[in-house]
Amino acid sequence: MLAIVVIVGFLILEVGRRIYNNKRQLKELELLSCQYGCEPPPLLQNQRPFGLDRLEQIFRADSESRLMELFLFHFRQTGWTLKQEFLCTPAYGTVDPENMEAILSSKFHDFDNGPRRDVTFPMFGDGIFTQDGEPWRKSRDMLRPQLFHRHYEDLEVFKTPLDDLLEALPRSGVVDLQPLFFRLTLDVTTAFLFGESVHSLRSTTHRFADAFDAAQQIVTKRFRLQDMYWLIGGKSFHQACDEVRQFADEIIDQNLAKKETPGRSKFLQSVAKETEDRTALRGQIINILTAGRDTTACLLSWVFFLLVRHPAVMKKLREEVDHLSTLGGQLERSHLRDAKYLQSVMKETLRLYPSVPVNTRNAVRTTVLPTGGGPDRKSPILIPKGSSVAFSVYTMHRRPDLFGMDAELFRPERWDEDMPINHNPIHQKWGYIPFSAGPRTCLGLDFALTEAAYAVVRIMQKYPSIRLPKGEAVDLTGVEKQKMTLVLQIKDGCKVELEST
Repeated sequence: MLAIVVIVGFLILEVGRRIYNNKRQLKELELLSCQYGCEPPPLLQNQRPFGLDRLEQIFRADSESRLMELFLFHFRQTGWTLKQEFLCTPAYGTVDPENMEAILSSKFHDFDNGPRRDVTFPMFGDGIFTQDGEPWRKSRDMLRPQLFHRHYEDLEVFKTPLDDLLEALPRSGVVDLQPLFFRLTLDVTTAFLFGESVHSLRSTTHRFADAFDAAQQIVTKRFRLQDMYWLIGGKSFHQACDEVRQFADEIIDQNLAKKETPGRSKFLQSVAKETEDRTALRGQIINILTAGRDTTACLLSWVFFLLVRHPAVMKKLREEVDHLSTLGGQLERSHLRDAKYLQSVMKETLRLYPSVPVNTRNAVRTTVLPTGGGPDRKSPILIPKGSSVAFSVYTMHRRPDLFGMDAELFRPERWDEDMPINHNPIHQKWGYIPFSAGPRTCLGLDFALTEAAYAVVRIMQKYPSIRLPKGEAVDLTGVEKQKMTLVLQIKDGCKVELEST
């Protein structure tokens, strides 16, 4: 009871502080708005004081596995750029390519990650995904050379983990591929980072994976409270974070103690030379492990989730995979990149289910976004210093004015057609960003797509029949239950029925 009283008291004080600060800033902001011709974007109306209903909506939608559906509804109801208020603090949302270009590129230095580092620090430490400014630039410069495609051109780093996956799968029967894909991508990432996989597909214990998932789920909830993230945490969270850090330390110790040998990955050794601080090294490793494991596992899960629900697409893709099987010699990255329909299937999957569907930036200075304000929603909008701007890639990728009136449908063929998005250079470059864009474009983009393509080909080569199990639901795209951690997962898993020769 005392804890509740303390929290309520803090909220009242915090609201009062924010009201006072807002009044002080109001005149200055009005002058700037007139100077740049800014007009306010449409307001997402609150039904309860201080916007508490907005927070309640988000947590309820999350518990019902329909959070992305809620965000999609808000933008369709209000406009592609909107404003909302929570505890008397304005926050903005946008799914407009012009604004994405400003946030991620031309006005890149007006924004940072906001409270991201503080929210995630117990789990992630300091690393490329939580850093800003000079530390982030140094991390990116250090990691970029390690992710050049020449390091995996022959696909060798993917081969053993894929062999282990195929060995773990039954010859025939129903299986949930999603948890297996998370173990596969963990094995691939550790093989690439350290030159040796942790072989989680050969193990029946998943201590790291369980701790990782538990910590991630709490981190996600902390994100939703922004600068009040500290209200969520507790003993179980810190225990899970401790296990994640311990796992990273064990791997670092095991691999740095080994001598470099020809053909062995030098990724960890190279990063260690640049990062003498043990805590900093651990942070970078956890950051890269997170990206390498989660995003690709989600992509693969959604690919097969969609394929078994679209037999015509499966048939067409299988014809291309069969053609790859007839090529002489060993399969290489270039073969996968030339498999045009396979690439379209992955593009379409990432359009509908981007691995990181929502992201935020925080204005480090008062700035202007180019569009979204006024009655016609085309005027510039003023973003006050300290405001957060959320962008839902999930929603933007489903805009019919960008991808066609059938934007809700899974149809890989659209990537060979003249979509509306191609009629505007800004839309074309900034309207489809499954790996972000601008200076913070994902360094592992090509690695992830190569790994996913290779996995799809190997699985389809072994199983001439992959179909939807009897009794599995075939909902409209986007209506299925989704689980949101830092990435977008399938709530009920990716169940398929396999049959090998």
